[in-house]
Amino acid sequence: MAGRPVTPGTPGGTGSSGGGGVAGIKDVAAEARVSVATVSRVLNGNPAVRPDTRDRVHRAITALGYRPNGVARSLRTDQTRTLGLVISDVLNPFFTALARAVEDEARAHGYSVVFGNADEQPALEDHHVRTLLERRVDGLLLSPTDDNASQVAEVARSGVPMVFVDRWIPGCPDVPVVRTDGRAAIAALVGHLHALGHRRLAVITGPSTTTTGNERLDAFLDALDAHGLPTPGHYRQEGDFRAESGRLATARFLDLPDPPDAVFATDNLMALGAMDEIRSRALRVPEDIALAAFDDIPWFLHTDPPLTAIAQPTEELGHSAVRALVSLIEGRPARSVTLTADLVPRRSCGE
Repeated sequence: MAGRPVTPGTPGGTGSSGGGGVAGIKDVAAEARVSVATVSRVLNGNPAVRPDTRDRVHRAITALGYRPNGVARSLRTDQTRTLGLVISDVLNPFFTALARAVEDEARAHGYSVVFGNADEQPALEDHHVRTLLERRVDGLLLSPTDDNASQVAEVARSGVPMVFVDRWIPGCPDVPVVRTDGRAAIAALVGHLHALGHRRLAVITGPSTTTTGNERLDAFLDALDAHGLPTPGHYRQEGDFRAESGRLATARFLDLPDPPDAVFATDNLMALGAMDEIRSRALRVPEDIALAAFDDIPWFLHTDPPLTAIAQPTEELGHSAVRALVSLIEGRPARSVTLTADLVPRRSCGE
């Protein structure tokens, strides 16, 4: 049976038909006089399709020069060659760099990446997880907004290949975690501040509902204890990993009768908010108050003064997370990976 002309650009196809156009799955269905669903079943190897119908579909495919696109291939292989990545905040430079590293490594393994920005909102995170699963991604990379995320935990228990990156959910012990251990770097920071003569050290923590928020606070308090420094409650303020929360926390510190002489923000955006508040009061860094941050970013080299920071190996985090997820997708075991953070001293704490 001769192939009929096909309108160029027909959705669903990537191959050329004998008529010079691009054949799609609908064209194959029309040529074989079957439904699109039947063509899909043939491509998927469904044994319920009658042999004569299967032959007609294959003859139509040959006549039109049809080549199944990615979606059709996924019907046969049950894979879409896509990974889902849900990050906590796309405006946070750390997560932007992480997403780029994930995309680069995924491409090297033959996968594309679909992104979701949770905007630090658990409900939005749940929405993105549901949507990505509906799109049949082969696996999920996730930096949870909340360590009590019940829907994420349920998805993990369902057997969907999943890897946590940076943050994790303690109730999901079977999900590999790719993270940075910042404890030694935080201890080095406190030692650095102590050596420079700072004794009243305050901290702006991340949310207590996140693993990174709790872990960084614990490391900071342990380091203070190791140096015999006080840990009064009014030198601790909880932020939300956003700049405004850093500004408000710093305002509370500076309004104290005995304000701290150094502030450690456990996130880069909160550190920038802290710097804004310090400058708004015509105070100088580090002469009037020292400032340091967790999560080094390129901007910190260009602030005045350059900001002391703890640097995570962001690129390796993204690469390791993808490698772990691809291993799970391909039926191989994947282990958790813990990388090391480094202190990068600059002039914001004094010299």
